[in-house]
Amino acid sequence: ELVSEHNSIVKRLVNVEDPKVADEEIKGLRDIEEKLKTEESHYLREENVLFPHLEKHGIKEPPAIMWMEHDKIRGLKKSLQNIHANRQNMAIQEFKEALTKISDSILETVSNHFYKENNILFPTAMRVIGEDEWMDIRSQFDELGYCSFTPEPAKMEIGTSEKVVKETTPGKVAFETGELSLEEIEQIFNTLPVDITYVDKDDTVRYYSQTKDRIFVRTKAVLGRKVQQCHPQKSLHAVNKILDEFRNGLRDSADFWIRLKDRLIYIRYFPVRGRNGEYLGCLEVTQDITDIKKLEGEKRLLD
Repeated sequence: ELVSEHNSIVKRLVNVEDPKVADEEIKGLRDIEEKLKTEESHYLREENVLFPHLEKHGIKEPPAIMWMEHDKIRGLKKSLQNIHANRQNMAIQEFKEALTKISDSILETVSNHFYKENNILFPTAMRVIGEDEWMDIRSQFDELGYCSFTPEPAKMEIGTSEKVVKETTPGKVAFETGELSLEEIEQIFNTLPVDITYVDKDDTVRYYSQTKDRIFVRTKAVLGRKVQQCHPQKSLHAVNKILDEFRNGLRDSADFWIRLKDRLIYIRYFPVRGRNGEYLGCLEVTQDITDIKKLEGEKRLLD
């Protein structure tokens, strides 16, 4: 409905000569376009939740086609934004023609896409996905959120999402968002582009990652030591202040950056909390951001 309304305003705008009236019509367009931005959550729910479930049932081609159409719609919307951004540099007739062309394309593409959703994608999903899976899907949909113009969905019954019980594969550690082997966990930490050190709630060093080019030296001798013993006397006040504020819920992070030879090092501290908000410990994350600070523009293609 929003896309059709947008197109109707564009059609009216084509016949408007009075600049003041044109400005009012354009304002109406912009209001609708802002609402349409929330449509992105619709596509994200499909791409990140529905499509993976369909693929588990061997349904792969329809999701792939629909995802390509999502990207096409995103491209058209970006073109629409560019037209508005360049409005002051365009003759009024040129602006109207460009707006009409892109709006017609959006209307046609979105209409065709929704037809495929309603007549192919959704019926297929209803046919192959079981009731328990839908409970899981609904829970994940709620996490991602809905469009501003979507009616508020009915609330799930308490405990319905808990009906989906997933068995853990032997040799794996189960997380809420997946499962990994111990080796995978260790190597993931060691592959991250940051150095990690973890201090528990009693200020005892319990873990550090072994990245290839670790910035600050860590040895196994540090494990089991109080973190205060790992810092020079002059910095103990700051260390204790950070930990106390984390422990008492007064701070959510502490950031520092220093020069180390010719490199810029970013050091961050975060409180680690349990599901109920209880303090579990402190995570130190260190990263060399020298090259990151040099980035400009965009890079979308592989070297």
